[in-house]
Amino acid sequence: MFQSFEQSADPSRGPERVGLLRRELARRGLDGFLVPLADEHQGEYIPPSAQRLAWLTGFAGSAGLAIVLADQAAIFVDGRYTLQVREQVDTAVFEPKHLVDDPPAKWLAGVVQAGARIGLDPWLHTVSEVRRLKAALAEAGAEVVAVADNPLDAVWADRPAPPLGAVSLYNESLAGEGRADKLARIGERVAAAKAEAVVLTQPDSIAWVLNIRGTDVTHNPVPLSFAILKAEGRPQFFVDGRKLSNAVRSELEASVDVGEPAGFPAALAALAEGGTRVLLDPKLAADRIATVLTEAGATLVEGDDPVVLPKAQKNAAELAGARAAHRRDGAAMVRFLAWLDAEAPRGGLDEVAVAKALEAFRAEGGGLKEISFDTISGAGPHAAIPHYRVSTASSLPLQPGEIFLIDSGGQYLDGTTDVTRTVIVGVPTAEMRDRNTRVLKGMIAISRARFPKGTTGAHLDILARQALWSAGLDFDHGTGHGVGAYLSVHEGPQRISKTGHVELLPGMILSNEPGYYKAGAYGIRIENLLAVTPAQAIEGGERPMLGFETLTLVPIDRRLIEPALLAPDEIAWLDAYHARVKAVIGPAIRDPETLAWLDLATAPLAR
Repeated sequence: MFQSFEQSADPSRGPERVGLLRRELARRGLDGFLVPLADEHQGEYIPPSAQRLAWLTGFAGSAGLAIVLADQAAIFVDGRYTLQVREQVDTAVFEPKHLVDDPPAKWLAGVVQAGARIGLDPWLHTVSEVRRLKAALAEAGAEVVAVADNPLDAVWADRPAPPLGAVSLYNESLAGEGRADKLARIGERVAAAKAEAVVLTQPDSIAWVLNIRGTDVTHNPVPLSFAILKAEGRPQFFVDGRKLSNAVRSELEASVDVGEPAGFPAALAALAEGGTRVLLDPKLAADRIATVLTEAGATLVEGDDPVVLPKAQKNAAELAGARAAHRRDGAAMVRFLAWLDAEAPRGGLDEVAVAKALEAFRAEGGGLKEISFDTISGAGPHAAIPHYRVSTASSLPLQPGEIFLIDSGGQYLDGTTDVTRTVIVGVPTAEMRDRNTRVLKGMIAISRARFPKGTTGAHLDILARQALWSAGLDFDHGTGHGVGAYLSVHEGPQRISKTGHVELLPGMILSNEPGYYKAGAYGIRIENLLAVTPAQAIEGGERPMLGFETLTLVPIDRRLIEPALLAPDEIAWLDAYHARVKAVIGPAIRDPETLAWLDLATAPLAR
């Protein structure tokens, strides 16, 4: 299994561990300390050795921050985790806060005393985060202290060792562009930003530009490393040498200087000599990197990571790979859903058993390297927790009359998938059908959207919510995130959300996943992946328009649809989508019972 169902985080240890940390802070003369869910590379997914937030609090979500003061503590999470955090954290120790509605810097400034010294590990916070915190605490008369070593690590007795996953070369036929061409292209972008070099810290940026992959981080094929790319000259790559085979090292050293991570700070200082203009993304780079550079004399040029946008715009080879991966993934999902429909009514299935079965179906389909994230397998009330993480202890049975939500994906050499389907066990209620159909209307609206150049995800987000808003409903997460090419399942900068202000460009892949969640009862989410298509003229139109190509090929549960709520053109879209699913996936299905299920699941919707 690529996924563990044991819950290693233990909220009952919260009081003890907070006590240990407070004593260590007092010994160092600190009045508080920030514990983010982050590592030195500022990626979304981090290794066990960096899971400080989970160790301290018990929280197992993918985004969060704790602040521990001498007499109080708080944990900040976004809207995806407002229910989950109360299940996993001792709220007598940590007061849950909303990351957006009550930002940490603002909260901290309101509770600290003048003269307070609040510590943070400068490797675990970005330049922008530290800047905001310093400004907020300065108004309160308090001070931010960047510690030389992390006080939490001093009390984490059984902290795991950093990972040593093997680095592999990524075939140019899949990447669609060679390493030398990518480095030259990024060098041009560095020069265009009026800089001489850029420091890269994001694992997926480094993996993409060097055409390598790794196994350091669960579900994400990236090596934890740092890189310095120059507008002119050889790049430097800092990675633990134990991750490199002789063949991989030899290939890389033909065009890249390879060094150990321990030498990275000295290389930054050497780079800075003579006032070198260094491009650094303040939203992504650790504050410590900026400090080393400026203290050594560099001139910082703040700007976006120059790899992020080229990486997001998939080339023809990457898009072809994505389509192939989705065909295999769609066949696995069809086999799984047919099995689920047959087995669930008989009883005996629980959330863990279903997640294990889905992984097995994916593995049988061939080419699976990993799953792309921990499968969200939610029955009944657990489906109402958008990012629910199932464990052996929490696993619920699938019950007649309840909704089951499964959000999952695969990592294949040629692409990354992410799909959510909501299914009914037995007979749905009228309310379930109503809510599901409103979510479906939003998903269809995004899928069919045509839009001019310059459109952002924020412009489109309303389309996914319109049918819900008209009934006084909404969902508290973005409609879509970017997806990588055998890289991170969550990739920026593109997104469809109220805060998605990056222009949508041809080749970008995004998820399309509106939802509805009734706390304690059920949840609904329908998700396909889409690729932004090149501009095409519309007959009678005055401007060429971009659009979306749907990549995901998985039936949508027709039993949860109320046809009376759909317009004729929405029904036409759904029927055409299901016809395409049957045409593409059908030839890959050999089992007669599964084929019969597919015929029924993709039949035209009855008017």
